[in-house]
Amino acid sequence: MKNQSQGKWTSGLLLLFMIVPVIIAVFPLAALTMASFKPSTELMRYGLNVYPQFELWNLDNYVYLFTDGSIYFHWFKNSVLITFISTILALIFSSMVGYSLAMYRFKGQSIVLFLVLLIMMIPFEILMLPLFRMMIGLGFVNTYTGVILPMIIHPLAIFFFRQYALSLPNDLMDAARIDGCTEYGIFFRIMVPLMKPAYGAMGILLALFSWNNFLWPLVVLRTKEMLTLPIGLAGLLSPYGNNYDVLIAGSVLTVLPIIIVFIFAQKYFISSLAAGAVKG
Repeated sequence: MKNQSQGKWTSGLLLLFMIVPVIIAVFPLAALTMASFKPSTELMRYGLNVYPQFELWNLDNYVYLFTDGSIYFHWFKNSVLITFISTILALIFSSMVGYSLAMYRFKGQSIVLFLVLLIMMIPFEILMLPLFRMMIGLGFVNTYTGVILPMIIHPLAIFFFRQYALSLPNDLMDAARIDGCTEYGIFFRIMVPLMKPAYGAMGILLALFSWNNFLWPLVVLRTKEMLTLPIGLAGLLSPYGNNYDVLIAGSVLTVLPIIIVFIFAQKYFISSLAAGAVKG
């Protein structure tokens, strides 16, 4: 009986420790969602809170986002397009580089790995000026290409895929070579399916990074129609007026794509963490 009571107390404490972080994480999102349905006068008077006040709810903030000359839809489209293309390309190229660093032995391999780690430690603000001058020289200012191009090779993703590929069996590569499979065939037909958990986990992180990226698009993009959501929403706050009600409604819609990405990729994200725990 004593062991059973101790087990119940332990389970209760563990449940409490799990519930508290969930509440802390969900509270801002719940407050933000409720505030998006309230008029600006109530928002300025009481601020963000989790009191429903259903009698004050309306859809005026969301209607304004897509009407009255608002270009929120263009910002949303730009963010989706940039995030999708940059994430897919970064996963493809970074996984190929990480896989080659893990599975092949070539002259200068350690130097390449050192450079990857070195770039990871350099703040992006230091690289921003030479990258911007490069975009000017290539004529990619105020274009999707100018935003996407510097992001398709991500040093963190390269290192992540390298570490994951080190756990893959070399015997499969040898067997495939005996069967006449090319090196590209080994990668795309054998290794890529084995690295699905790594693709899922890194896909979430890269999509989140690209979706929330503010500084680099702010430097490259010029016209209002080309802006991404973080920049466009930040422009709603100015010395001449603060549209907090519209800003909050736009922020709620901005969170939805990342939640959708995580829902579809969470299985691979969790399995990659479990694989790392077992193999590490």
